[in-house]
Amino acid sequence: MSSPVRQMTHRRLPPLPGVAPHRRQTQRSPAADMVITGVTCNPALVPHHSSRSVHSSSTMYARSPDLQPETVTQFLFDNPDFLDSFVQQHVHEDKIRQWSQRKHKVQGHNPVALTNGDLIKDQRSNWKNCVQSKKWRILQDLTKDNTTNKARVFTELAACAAESVNADGHNLYLVDEQNQLFLASKSSRNQRAPTACVGRIEPRTSLPAYVAYTKESLLTNSLLGDPRFPLGMGVETERGVSAIAVPLLHGNNLILGVVELYRNYGSMPFSPEEEETAVNIILWGTYAVSFMEMYNSMMKQRKLNDFLLAVTKSIFQDIVSMDTVIMKIMNYAKKLVIADRASLFLVDTKSRELYARIFDTGRVEEHIPQKEIRFPMDRGVAGHVASTGEVLNIADAYTDSRFNRDVDLQTGYRTKSILCMPIYNRGNIIGVVQMVNKIDGVFTKADEESFETFAIYCGLALHHAKLYDKIRRSEQKYRVAVEVLSYHSQCNDEEYMLTKNVPIPSDIPDILDYDYSPWAIDSDHKPVYVLYMMRDIFKMHSHKNKNEERRFDLDDMIRFTLTVRKNYRNVPYHNWAHAFSVAHAMFTVIKTSEHRFTPIECLALYVACLCHDLDHRGKTNAFMVKSASPLAAIYSTSTMEHHHFNHTVTILQNEGHNIFKHLTSAEYKQILSDIRHCILATDLALFFANRSRLQDIADKGEFSWDNADHRRLVMANSMTAADLCSMYKPWKLQVQLVDVIMEEFWQQGDQEKIKIGYVQNPIMDRDKVNELPESQVGFLVGICLPCYEVMAQILPETKPMVNGAVANLKKWRELADKEALEKEKEKEREKQTEETQDEVIKEPPVTKPSDDVNVTSEKSTLLPADVLDDSASDTSFLAADKPLPDPPSGRTSNTSVPSEKTVLSSQSEESR
Repeated sequence: MSSPVRQMTHRRLPPLPGVAPHRRQTQRSPAADMVITGVTCNPALVPHHSSRSVHSSSTMYARSPDLQPETVTQFLFDNPDFLDSFVQQHVHEDKIRQWSQRKHKVQGHNPVALTNGDLIKDQRSNWKNCVQSKKWRILQDLTKDNTTNKARVFTELAACAAESVNADGHNLYLVDEQNQLFLASKSSRNQRAPTACVGRIEPRTSLPAYVAYTKESLLTNSLLGDPRFPLGMGVETERGVSAIAVPLLHGNNLILGVVELYRNYGSMPFSPEEEETAVNIILWGTYAVSFMEMYNSMMKQRKLNDFLLAVTKSIFQDIVSMDTVIMKIMNYAKKLVIADRASLFLVDTKSRELYARIFDTGRVEEHIPQKEIRFPMDRGVAGHVASTGEVLNIADAYTDSRFNRDVDLQTGYRTKSILCMPIYNRGNIIGVVQMVNKIDGVFTKADEESFETFAIYCGLALHHAKLYDKIRRSEQKYRVAVEVLSYHSQCNDEEYMLTKNVPIPSDIPDILDYDYSPWAIDSDHKPVYVLYMMRDIFKMHSHKNKNEERRFDLDDMIRFTLTVRKNYRNVPYHNWAHAFSVAHAMFTVIKTSEHRFTPIECLALYVACLCHDLDHRGKTNAFMVKSASPLAAIYSTSTMEHHHFNHTVTILQNEGHNIFKHLTSAEYKQILSDIRHCILATDLALFFANRSRLQDIADKGEFSWDNADHRRLVMANSMTAADLCSMYKPWKLQVQLVDVIMEEFWQQGDQEKIKIGYVQNPIMDRDKVNELPESQVGFLVGICLPCYEVMAQILPETKPMVNGAVANLKKWRELADKEALEKEKEKEREKQTEETQDEVIKEPPVTKPSDDVNVTSEKSTLLPADVLDDSASDTSFLAADKPLPDPPSGRTSNTSVPSEKTVLSSQSEESR
């Protein structure tokens, strides 16, 4: 369509009635002679030779008496293009806006009732009629709530589109939940009264239904008789002939409604350009609505997130009891959906009942615990929700058969609306929350969605509250159990008095010899020896601190020693006798070497040796992990060593057992840290790194006793050396000790065969006892000698450890070589036997099948008897001899001591 200005340049206007045509030389344009009040003509349109100025309309009328307002009005009606061009070129937009506002005030509003009861203004857009400074207020008002104002936004959008294309009227149709179109607003009261529902979205019905079905805009200039929509417009009209229908589409191509623009009979039909204008306006408007929905949804979710965060902080930071959590849940639930009252019922799965102890009274002092009530899960609204898991939103409780009116009759409270929802935890219903009487109406779908999210947090809160109650009860049970176990795991008064009545000797001969046998000491006398050594080490501290009083309490030392003995299990090797021997080995190192350990470090070394295997189960760390022991779940590395240290601390915490109570706070922390370091160092998995570092420092000549890290490395290596003290003891004693050690290993191997079907370490396989000498050689060469050698390098006085280990290594190598020789002889005999069997098989069979057994028996007779005896004698010293009975004291020792019989047996094996 061409513009009005272009039409004016190619069109000659007819002369005004009653005005003679001017001569050519004085002819002026009609705009030069026409004067409109408040409008200034553009001088560019007036010829330069004219000196006439612009006067008022009265002057014009005086000069042209035949020119009347009716004549001008008729001229403008006959020439609308001229008026359009004149207004665009000579009238300011503010003046046009003022005209529009005055006309709007004079004509007033024509409110039209919507089908949903709301009022929408007439066809003139509220947006276009307002001044620029007022538009932001309209936008703010329309975008307050997306749920209620969407229809208003689309109505304003339809009105703007209608005015943009000069439509005579417009209709707005929206889609309801049943996928049907209903008339949301219309622009004129001249149409017939609309019906609430226009029809379903389908073709061959009405124009809006067809456009909603195809989701494409449509321009038609023949509303009647079109087979695509034989019913014409959605709202019946007698004058509509041309229409533009544009769908309202959501971002996900979901149909929201249809805007219908139409022109009546006598008006020009719509053009494709006008259709494009309407489509663009509505398209961008729909996008704006989509973003508005997104923004409102985000703001709503943000408010919900802030609310849930406040709920989480309040509930989880103050889990005191189940009642406290329930009260907070009920308070927050009411705030979330703006309800008058709330109830929370928990599910008793055993009796299939709902129960509650706290009820909302609606007053400030609400949620007062009352007598617990119970009712079956198949009764009432809450019972139905708990049984089925269905969410119930009841607008009128008295019209629902599931509602129980007895409560209202008893309390005088009238229930109107109910929102009841289940609370889940791990897929199971653990409770039901029931909201009663929404304050500002009925519960909506948005309330259900918000409360569904809130219910998840309720489930977590209730679950943690139950766990808290269980933990609190378990803690009380644990305290009782610890009290009982501590009574039975501590020394009793009888044991204490018996030990206290035995005088501690002032001197024990040969106790500082490296060849000394701690296993020869009677079990009842071992505590006295421990007290002797511990008192001596404590006196070392007092000797260096002469101005201080005595730093130990003998009664605490007695109780501590006896309780430590009681907490060692009766296993073959890692028992009280082993702890005593390791403590003696460390005492020997401390007393005989020229070390520079501090008194606290010396005391820590001795106590750590005494406690380094407390509550040992006779199993390795690897076995504890493989068998999924609870200790392995608590301590992922150095499982047993961590347990030994914690058990030590537990004993020290018992009343009357704290042997360090006279130390200062700093000394107490330091000695516990040193004891932990020393006990963990007994894990052979840590030995190699510690020894390598110490060896490197010693080889470079950088070792310094003033360096605390260097001293801690020596302490760690000393713990390993003391723990392996049986390897440098005299040969006769060591053979018996190896027998005891192997018995403990073999017991673990037997359990591994039962549990996992095989033995992880061949040394623990009882069936491979003949490989013991070779394994002992590897153990001495790979672990013991490197440990003793670096000890002797730092502390030369510990050289007897190296000498003893070297002497024992020589013996084990002789046995290993002899065993290897026997294996070679055995292989040679097996080879000869196989050759003999091959010759027998080549001969023709002349005997019965049972003769095969005779051949086999003949094979066994081919082995010399002396070879079999030698094979047995090589390992005869490993047989478990009966332990040496303790001196007649009425008690037995936890470990076996080399008996005279065993020693003689070993000597005979050596000579053999």
